[in-house]
Amino acid sequence: MTTVQHDAPHGAVTILRVVDLFYALTAELKARRDARITRKALSRLSEHQLKDIGLTREFVEAL
Repeated sequence: MTTVQHDAPHGAVTILRVVDLFYALTAELKARRDARITRKALSRLSEHQLKDIGLTREFVEAL
């Protein structure tokens, strides 16, 4: 009787980790870009507009 092994191909785990790292880095870059865009848009608002949405200039600068 023959037995069948169900092991992952050699190196598959390493490739999966590299792909996961790539996706994590891509997500981090996207999050940073989104934060920069948000910060830029909020910095264009007046003090009154920021107050209307419950934010302060200090909060915007800390983003």
